[in-house]
Amino acid sequence: MTRAISSRDGHRHSGMHQQPLVLLGVVLLFCGAMLTRLTWLQVLEGAHYKELADENRIRLVPRSPIRGRLLDRHGKVLASSKLTYSLYLEPRLVDEASWPDLRDRLARLLNLSAQDLDARRGRGVDRDGYRITLATDLKPEQVLRFREQALGLKGAQVDVDILRFYPHGSLASHALGYTQPITEEEYKQLAEKGYKIRDRIGRTGVEAAYESWLRGKWGGQMLEVNAMGEVQRNLGDRPSVAGKDLTLTLDLDLQEVAEQALADKPGGAIVAMDPRTGAVLALASKPNFDPNFFSKLVTTQKEYDALFSNPAKPLLSRAMNPYDPGSTWKPVTAMAGMESGKFPPDTKLNTMACITYGGHCFPDHNGAGFGRIGYADALRFSSNTFFYQVGVGVGSRALKKAATQLGFGGKSGIEIGWEESVGLVGDEDWAAAGRGWAQPGTTPWIPEDMASASIGQSVVQITPLQLARAYSVFANGGWLVTPHLADQGLDWTAPSRRTKVDMKPSTLAKIREGLRKVVSDGTGYGLNGPGIPSAGGKTGTAEDSTGGPDHAWFATYAPYPEGEIVIVAFAQNTPGGGSVHALPMAKKVMEVWNRKRAK
Repeated sequence: MTRAISSRDGHRHSGMHQQPLVLLGVVLLFCGAMLTRLTWLQVLEGAHYKELADENRIRLVPRSPIRGRLLDRHGKVLASSKLTYSLYLEPRLVDEASWPDLRDRLARLLNLSAQDLDARRGRGVDRDGYRITLATDLKPEQVLRFREQALGLKGAQVDVDILRFYPHGSLASHALGYTQPITEEEYKQLAEKGYKIRDRIGRTGVEAAYESWLRGKWGGQMLEVNAMGEVQRNLGDRPSVAGKDLTLTLDLDLQEVAEQALADKPGGAIVAMDPRTGAVLALASKPNFDPNFFSKLVTTQKEYDALFSNPAKPLLSRAMNPYDPGSTWKPVTAMAGMESGKFPPDTKLNTMACITYGGHCFPDHNGAGFGRIGYADALRFSSNTFFYQVGVGVGSRALKKAATQLGFGGKSGIEIGWEESVGLVGDEDWAAAGRGWAQPGTTPWIPEDMASASIGQSVVQITPLQLARAYSVFANGGWLVTPHLADQGLDWTAPSRRTKVDMKPSTLAKIREGLRKVVSDGTGYGLNGPGIPSAGGKTGTAEDSTGGPDHAWFATYAPYPEGEIVIVAFAQNTPGGGSVHALPMAKKVMEVWNRKRAK
């Protein structure tokens, strides 16, 4: 009995000895887990959690850079930046219960509509993700009133924005372009280059072409804030770096007179260019738009639709869009005839009332012809039947070759070339390939096509800028230049930017002779007058192949024979003739240019 009791006591004694060990093991296990976790948090993840903590107490306030100015060739401002003040709400600091009181106080203090403030708040946070724009373009007195009461307006703030400003409104809008906020997709690509979600980027024109030159670099302040979001101290300041100014080749005076000359036309363009270098002196297009529209902080969908869905297409640059050139194309046909050897410079041809090609009799514009004449008089009188014979005689490939040498059918090289059409110079190969819309082999080149191509109709579509570049070849002695809107300190007569056209001196001399006769005693006689130097040029009246009224053209250069300026004037769907509508437009620009040249 005694042994049994002793045995049971022994077992009980042994179990009690094991329990402290188990408890100690559990304690050590938990301590080890805690130590491991602390090691993980402090050593391996310490930097990450410190960053999160800093983000809670440190706020980075970015400072946008001031965009570089756009200046004309004489330093006159075409685009700059202006400061504008806006009212913002930080929603995390204003709950639903406190908003009505804050809204009413802001409405009374700043003379704003409480209903508008509610509507703005209802749109949610801005693209920066932490605040809501309540009002823009605050007046100085509104800003002053707010700052006097700012301590009692928790959750509201007035901040400054830097917006692009175009002091001349719509002037040169297609050349200058505009800026817009970057999109979410653009931000993903541009963030690594220093762009912010609130950034604006050059969208079109020079603003886009020279974005990296103009934009500058962001700066900012590092502020320490408490749990209520109140600033405790300034931890650092890095000023933004302003963008660089850009001097353009545009001449403000010439641009202004060019746009005034277009004012009474339904549409059109004027291009003025230095034929020696390709420097664009004026690039006007009508209809146009005010680039300040895109600088607005808040724009309604209705306002956007009124611009982008406008049937007049004000965003389309007529200077770089293709149209039927009419008789301004005839020097190209003349070049093809002489360079082919089939119609040398001394050629004379009989002109007549009309010539039949295919099933159509193609008339001369006077209904009678001009007798037996050569190239110079054919240009002077703008004889259709003369150039029908030359064009049909050399064929479409020879005409296409001459056109290509003069820069037609391709991009001009201007910096804003993504907005430029290459146009069309149709030939038999193009027709055999389907003319861009049909199956190959179903739309053969026919005699009527060749006759039309000879005088710049139907199968020929060119831009005013291309025509200015081509006439620069005749003005400068045979060089194809690269049009440009900013010199950039480059040599624009270097071989990479200016090439010699493979054209016989006799061909150039004969075309120049004809262009001079047009102005001295031909269809361009109206260009003459006080303040106009000796000039060469060519008028043009073109049927609109899309079915609208006729276009009016005039291309000219001066002084003759070695030109210093080329001007192309185009009046879209303005029937009546190039000498009636387009020539006076070019003359106004020529007068201002010559007056400035004489100073």
